[in-house]
Amino acid sequence: MSETGKNRAAREAALYDAFDERILVMDGATGTGFQERDLTADDFGGPALEGCNENLVMTRPDVVLDLHRDYLAAGADVIETNTFGGTSIVLAEYDLQDQAIAINRRAAEIAREACAEFDEPGRLRFVCGSMGPTTKAISVTGGVTFEELRESYRDQAVGLIEGGADYLLLETCQDTRNIKAGLLGIEDAAVATGRSLPVAVSATIETMGTMLAGQDAEAYAVSLLHPELLYLGLNCGSGPDLMTDHLRTLSELARTRVACVPNAGLPNEDGLYSQDAERVAGILGRFAGEGWLNLVGGCCGTTPTHIRALADMMRGKSPRTPSIHQRTLLSGMEAVELTNDNRPLLVGERTNVLGSRKFKRLIEAGDFEGAAEVGRAQVRTGAQIVDICMQNPDRDETDDIERFLDRIVRMVRVPLMIDSTDHEVMERALTYCQGKSILNSINLEDGP
Repeated sequence: MSETGKNRAAREAALYDAFDERILVMDGATGTGFQERDLTADDFGGPALEGCNENLVMTRPDVVLDLHRDYLAAGADVIETNTFGGTSIVLAEYDLQDQAIAINRRAAEIAREACAEFDEPGRLRFVCGSMGPTTKAISVTGGVTFEELRESYRDQAVGLIEGGADYLLLETCQDTRNIKAGLLGIEDAAVATGRSLPVAVSATIETMGTMLAGQDAEAYAVSLLHPELLYLGLNCGSGPDLMTDHLRTLSELARTRVACVPNAGLPNEDGLYSQDAERVAGILGRFAGEGWLNLVGGCCGTTPTHIRALADMMRGKSPRTPSIHQRTLLSGMEAVELTNDNRPLLVGERTNVLGSRKFKRLIEAGDFEGAAEVGRAQVRTGAQIVDICMQNPDRDETDDIERFLDRIVRMVRVPLMIDSTDHEVMERALTYCQGKSILNSINLEDGP
């Protein structure tokens, strides 16, 4: 192993050791910090680029470095790169899409430089590669394909890896389909760079109690039980007080570490956030006392003052021990548990071209809205899972299942059962499902 490789391996081992030893503290808001510095259009690279915080790593790296230093001096263990909007999808709004890898690489280098200044024997500071939700929630806004998201996340991850990030974070997630695209994009980046980093995920639960695309905290957690994540978390959306129930759910279900990175309350009519450092730290301190936390930090409206209060509050508190359970859980926008008490779990099978003549006729007529209504009717009459089969030798199974799923996922909240003997059809189908689905009828006659 090269000297560089040995150093990276040592840093990764130190990261896991730090999580075992204490509750880590992440930095606070980036946008708030830049706003306080009264930057001009020239700082961003000209009027056309004003407001593109990510481009500051190219035009004013000194400003970005100083903000990182402020948070490290306040006691942060983890610094996020200035790349929240660093995907090519977002950068395209400023005609910077071709600079995505370079911008992310430079951002990670700057954060690495800041952390190196504060590293101490036995206490390193870590660089978190920030990967925001983009401006497209595939289940809500449309305007983007799963493959386009995957490629955009791939390029961002390549830059962050090359620049020296210690781990990658898909954050402020509002749609689990975006998360899945992001995880695959990160895998692609690992292949491209020859280096795999730990990966974390953090979602935003809005004040109405769900992610923007409709999943509640339980369904979100269930959807991400299978990947080996560094941690699963919640950030943004509200202050810590409104996160209590969601965080409790996450702590009960997550088989990995748990993070909470709230806003400084909710903004008032002037756009100012309402909770001071003591209030935020006090609530997160209570969560730590409940044994729910492995990492804390601040999102919108938080400052180095908030992070200093958090660092003081978490000092000496024990980190959460990840949950160990063997529960069988599925999810759509809501979760369903398969239990051992012999209670039946009702599967609606009317959305199956092999089992329903009515459904088959609707599909053959191209009436996918009407076909989706068949699925919704089953849920209304008690189905807890909807089975979907499009195996018709006279039609394109992939096209049919994509067109049907595009509609049904917006109409039912229960988990889906993808019924096919073609693994490629199943793979395409899963890109339309927010949650954890069942695969039905697959076999290994032709090998794994």
